[in-house]
Amino acid sequence: MSEAASVVETELKSDTISFAHASERQFAQLLDFYQIDWEYEPRSFDLERDRDGNIVQRFTPDFYLPQYDLYIEITTLNQKLVTKKNRKIRRLRELYPGVNCKIFYQRDYLSLVSKYGLEDVSG
Repeated sequence: MSEAASVVETELKSDTISFAHASERQFAQLLDFYQIDWEYEPRSFDLERDRDGNIVQRFTPDFYLPQYDLYIEITTLNQKLVTKKNRKIRRLRELYPGVNCKIFYQRDYLSLVSKYGLEDVSG
């Protein structure tokens, strides 16, 4: 096997995706490191419709871990926006009781950053 072929094979999935936030990239890199299969924003869930049936609120979790059947939402946002996300997660659980979704708050994210020596890019 040539050196060039070896380099291509070692490219991580997290290197091929354009993430909305650096914290999502870091989380993906952690999943890649531990060889945990993941998908980025693979599905949106309709949460609310207007009288005409048009979707007015939708939620797209950041990650899906197929081997755990688990969606993960990363939030390193300010408290006002976290409250809004919590509301969406509650609504998701009401409408889709079979869907398992975990939210990683800023404290969870910072704990991972500290534990694994990652650079803090939450701000």
